[in-house]
Amino acid sequence: MPVRQDRPVTGADYPPTARTRASRSRERVSYDRATVHAVLDEAVVCHVGFVVDGRPVVLPQLHTRVGERLYLHGSTGARALRMAGGDGLDVCVTVTLLDGLVLARSAFHHSINYRSVVAHGTAVVVDDPDEKSAALIALVDGVVPGRSAGSRVPDRRELAATTVLRLDLAEVSVKVRSGPPSDEPADVSLPYWAGVLPVGTVVGAPVAAPDVPPGTAVPAHVIARTGGR
Repeated sequence: MPVRQDRPVTGADYPPTARTRASRSRERVSYDRATVHAVLDEAVVCHVGFVVDGRPVVLPQLHTRVGERLYLHGSTGARALRMAGGDGLDVCVTVTLLDGLVLARSAFHHSINYRSVVAHGTAVVVDDPDEKSAALIALVDGVVPGRSAGSRVPDRRELAATTVLRLDLAEVSVKVRSGPPSDEPADVSLPYWAGVLPVGTVVGAPVAAPDVPPGTAVPAHVIARTGGR
């Protein structure tokens, strides 16, 4: 039988709840805090689901994690952010990192290797100016570490046009699949290739904006984000 390598590293866990307990593939689910943090920190984009007038809406957003808080941001005119005023907005936030394409001998067992976090809770508007400023700095540095020090801070008009939401990480789970295909024993002798095509995110060489003066050096933090390209 193929060896399964689905269970993430264990450690300090988030307590499971009715919304985070797995109904299938339970061997791949964990509530390990360190694994959750690592996935959230590596991902650049999350998807935020909520309900508007009885209908589901899912939007991609930038996010950042600061301790046990997940911060989201957008325009003050955005529907989700307007709805979060007052008592907050019930949301489901998901993040998925694709690590490989799993090619089995049978069509049924084709899959992907991935790391995925799902967080449930109530997102609230950040009104405190200091917390809002710190969250925006963390959002910029979440895209490129060190970038906040290499750019102008938001002015009052820009701050007024931006809403930051905070979601406390409490109801959280992470699901991981890794390793080779899970072919049936009877299929192992079939004359088909099976294996994994690794997938990763590659940041290319920096492309300067057309109005950057010639000879302007690319900052070290930008080069670091590209892996030295």
